[in-house]
Amino acid sequence: MQKNIPKTATVLAFLLQADFTTQWRNRRSFILVLLVPVIILFTWKSAIDKIGAAFAFSTAISIGLVAIGLMGYPNSIARDREKGVFQRLRVAPVPRWSIMGSRLVVQLAMILLVTLCVYAGGYYFDHITISPAGYVITIFTALLGGAVYLSIGQLIVGLIKNPETVNSTARLIYFLFIMVGILGDLGVLGVQIKQLINWSPYGVVKAILAGGMDHAKWNKDTTMALAATLGYTMVFATIGIRKFKWSAK
Repeated sequence: MQKNIPKTATVLAFLLQADFTTQWRNRRSFILVLLVPVIILFTWKSAIDKIGAAFAFSTAISIGLVAIGLMGYPNSIARDREKGVFQRLRVAPVPRWSIMGSRLVVQLAMILLVTLCVYAGGYYFDHITISPAGYVITIFTALLGGAVYLSIGQLIVGLIKNPETVNSTARLIYFLFIMVGILGDLGVLGVQIKQLINWSPYGVVKAILAGGMDHAKWNKDTTMALAATLGYTMVFATIGIRKFKWSAK
């Protein structure tokens, strides 16, 4: 009896279609994620001249990336694992990497959309413009920065099985990144905390975003931040993938 096993490309296309459809059905939660960085740009309108366009843009995009990587991705993975979605997909004739790869492609598309919306919000609300090269480079740095937070989300869902615990842990880390990151970056928490935050995942992502927007000021520290970004991604993703369980049981 001959078995017709679908090609990997065909399977991946179907998975992408299903995951994008699911994302569209949950568009209300994504719209809320999208609004936060745009609202920040709008409220910071009067302070742009003081803090600088690169600081405002990089902070707004960073907040959007944190929300996608820490709030959206791990919660959706934990929820589907609890419902047995991954168990059913595992018995299908599909490569395991395509199951998670499809999810990650959707998240990267959301990161790209957030970045473009921040560009639009900065232009219409704050009249911020950067060079064409700055726009292009920032898109790539946003994708790299998003990979860091997605790897942290993978780490959370890899170490924790219970979806409610995943949700509460992700919220706690999200709060720490946003509140401590912004306040520490402004120097409110002291010099030592600021230096610590500068080399945290939040700090290095923000550094490469700012460096991409104003690439003429890209320096040795920015290159080191890029290396740290790649290092964080590799470490968190490796641990998260190795510890990940396809079933919640």
